[in-house]
Amino acid sequence: MTRQCELTGKLPLSGQLRSHAENKSKRKFRPNLCNVTLISDTLARSFRLRVSAHALKTVEHRGGLDAFLMKARDEALSDRCLKIKRDIKKAKLEGGETQEASAPFA
Repeated sequence: MTRQCELTGKLPLSGQLRSHAENKSKRKFRPNLCNVTLISDTLARSFRLRVSAHALKTVEHRGGLDAFLMKARDEALSDRCLKIKRDIKKAKLEGGETQEASAPFA
């Protein structure tokens, strides 16, 4: 399994270690991945995801998993996260229709 963030799509980068004598040796810059449980307010469910620390801070800044997924590009998200995003959109659409039916003159 690739060391890839499920929310942002961050992958390992390659580079070089440089000593004081300017010797070069190859190295990898791996993303700081954390196994976390994020809760969807719309679906009232929790999801275990492998995300980078940077993505975790962004999720909290945007106001939760639902807000992050609605704003995220589909190309960056994993297949699991795309399914969660579709389920959230579907639940919000169904919830919006029931609110309009209960208050037709508001």
